Amino acid sequence: MSEGTAREADRKRRARRLTLGDLAAELDVSTATVSLALRDSPLVAGETRKRIKRHAIEVGYIYNRSAAALRTARSNMIGIAVHDILNPYFAEVFRALEDELEREHQVVLICNHRDDATRQRNFVDSLLQHRIDGLVLCASVGTTAEEINAIARSGIPVTLICRDVEGAEVPVVRGDDVAGARALTEHLIARGHRHIAMVGGRRQSSAGRDRNLGWRQALEAAGIDPAAQLDLPELMTQSDGRDAVPRLLAARPRPTAVFGFNDLLALGMLSALRRAGVEPGRDMAIVGYDDTDGAATRTPALTSVWNCPDEIGRRAADLILRQIAGEKVGAARLLIAPELRIRESSPPPLKSAGAPG
Repeated sequence: MSEGTAREADRKRRARRLTLGDLAAELDVSTATVSLALRDSPLVAGETRKRIKRHAIEVGYIYNRSAAALRTARSNMIGIAVHDILNPYFAEVFRALEDELEREHQVVLICNHRDDATRQRNFVDSLLQHRIDGLVLCASVGTTAEEINAIARSGIPVTLICRDVEGAEVPVVRGDDVAGARALTEHLIARGHRHIAMVGGRRQSSAGRDRNLGWRQALEAAGIDPAAQLDLPELMTQSDGRDAVPRLLAARPRPTAVFGFNDLLALGMLSALRRAGVEPGRDMAIVGYDDTDGAATRTPALTSVWNCPDEIGRRAADLILRQIAGEKVGAARLLIAPELRIRESSPPPLKSAGAPG
C-alpha cells in the first residue's frame, strides 16, 4: 500500500467512530481484553492495560459507556445527591464516599439539590435514564418514602445518608443527632448556663428534628423549660447565622449560650457578635455541630460535635456496593455515635449575663 493510500485509509477510519473491534485488531488482542483494560480491570496485566490505553489515546478512541452498559447491564456510575455541597461537612462525607467508590472503579455524579424536591427529582430522573448502578441520597425536605421505595423497586440500589425518611425501605447511615445534641446541651448546662437558645435546623428533616429534640431533652432533664428559650428554626447558612444575631441580642432574657444547628451557623454568629461588640466565648457561649475543618482554629476555637463524616461516607459506600453486587441489605439503620469536642467558645456564663442589656 502506498503512503498516500495508507493516509487515505487512516483518514476514513478516523472519520467514523472507532470501535473496540478496531482497537483489538490493531493491537492483536481480543475485544474483551480491550474492554477490560479500558475499565482498569485487574484481569488484564498492567503493562497490557497501559499499552491499550496509550493506543486508545493516540487514535482518539472514546469509551462508549452507554454502549457498555447495554452489554453488561452495568454503567459503573453512582449518583450522589446532597442539599448543600458548600457545607464543608458534606464535602467531607463526599470525599470519603468518592474514595471508596473509586477503588471499585465507579464514576461518581453529584447533585446539589438545595433542599428543592423538584430539583432532586429531575436529577434522579436523569440518572435513571443514564442507567446508574446506584443512588446515595441525602434526601431533600419533602421527599416521600414512596418516591424512594419506587426507585428501589425499579431495581436501582439506594442508600440514604445523614437524613432519614420515615417509611423508606432502604438502608440509611447517619449520625445519632439526638445523642449529639443532648450531649452538647448537657455540656452547656454543666457549665452553668440556664438560658440556652437554639438557632437553625429544618424541622421537616430528621436531622433538624432530632437535634432540636436532643436540645429539648437535655433542658427538660435539668428542669429548664424549652418553651422559655429562644428557638429559631429553618436557618442553615453562615449568612443565616449573622442575621440571627440581632434577635439573640434583643431577646429578654438574653441567652448566655447558643446552640447552632451546624458549624456554618455558629461561625456566622461568631463574626456578627464580635461586630456588635459582644465577644463570643466570653460574653456569650457559642457552640456548633459537625466539627468541620477549621472549627478548632477559629478565635475562639469552636466547641462542636464531630459527626463522623469519614465513617458515614465509608459505610454508605459499602452498603451501596453490596447492593450492586446483589446482596440484600434491607432497611438497615446505622446510627453512628458522635463525639463532643469541647473548646474555648463555651465557657461558663458571666455573672451579669442574662440580664437585660
